[in-house]
Amino acid sequence: MNDVVVRALRDDEFRAAHTLFRAALHAGPATDEQWERVRGVYQPGRALGAFDEHLIGTARSTDAELVVPGGTRLPMAAVTGVGVRADRTRRGVLTALMRHQLTEFAERGVTAAVLYATEGVIYGRFGYGIASRMRDCTVYRERARLRPGVPEGGEVELLTVDEAERRLPDVYARIPLRPGMMTRTERWWPGMFSHLRQSEGNVVTVVHHGTDGPDGFAVYRVDRDSGMSGTMNVIDLHYADASAFAGLWRFLLSVDLVGEITVRNRGLDEPLELLFTDPRACETRTVADESWLRLVDVEAALTARTWHGEPVVLEVTDPVLENNTGRYRVGPDGVERTDSAPDACLDVDALSMVYAGGWRPSALVAAGRIGAADTVTAERLDELTRTRYAPWCGTFF
Repeated sequence: MNDVVVRALRDDEFRAAHTLFRAALHAGPATDEQWERVRGVYQPGRALGAFDEHLIGTARSTDAELVVPGGTRLPMAAVTGVGVRADRTRRGVLTALMRHQLTEFAERGVTAAVLYATEGVIYGRFGYGIASRMRDCTVYRERARLRPGVPEGGEVELLTVDEAERRLPDVYARIPLRPGMMTRTERWWPGMFSHLRQSEGNVVTVVHHGTDGPDGFAVYRVDRDSGMSGTMNVIDLHYADASAFAGLWRFLLSVDLVGEITVRNRGLDEPLELLFTDPRACETRTVADESWLRLVDVEAALTARTWHGEPVVLEVTDPVLENNTGRYRVGPDGVERTDSAPDACLDVDALSMVYAGGWRPSALVAAGRIGAADTVTAERLDELTRTRYAPWCGTFF
């Protein structure tokens, strides 16, 4: 589709873009009340539109920071709101939007982009790779007895939705962020609270207080039929340390008229089942991809994180942002471009997958996603990217 024009949207075009995106998800337009609640998520200059004679596609992002192994925070774009009008799909509109957006990210110094993919086949061709995975769990309350030695935790305080809207941003800002997590800016919170206010049933927020103040929170809703034990659906849960983690779960398990507790989008290494005398009281229902990462500035991203073991020369190919294409010597002492022979060859999407530690490079070697000379090279790559934690974003956008 050669005549498509992509440009930044004006403020007065945001609602039309929002309507187009909702239609791509088979949802109707937002009401006036709903739009007033969510319009704040649109950051001026970060929403794009694709046009022929009319708006036919859209994509937007918000600025945030991404935590990488070693604790550095990188300039990040949280990409969302991607949609193409149903009568204009498969004509290159999405490609035009993605290329324009990535080029703009590179020009203004964004190091990485992150998105949640509605379909797994779309974004790899633009350099995105699955960086983190998540699991959904069900905790059976009557069997969930806490083991001796589980921390007691602190006091828990109930908040109304209005109180939570005022206070949760500060609580989240106090929580140490692990690799893969992102800052939640003032552009993110309106979307969450719009969702909570539209949710059926009574939404409850609890804040955990540790010795140094608020250090965790949980947001949940209990769905139940009259006279029956209900299901608690945990919508959001974050904590600073083991004490806050245990304290929040002590509270959730104490809520009456609840038979099951479902938690979604949790990190793979969160030790929930280890809290219980019967670890099968926590059942993993689903494991799926979570955040998709795209390294926009490969050299800056490689320089920002910590590495282990012996230096390795990586030959990276990036078909969209060609300045990233090249060879990089990567090791604990730093990162530099080089003309040396490569130890491994990979596309930028594969590099994005192993960057935060979500996948062992040897697995991608076995799958043909990374070209490495031998098993020893694959083992060196595994040691290079070794991390303490499995990456996890924990913030849907």
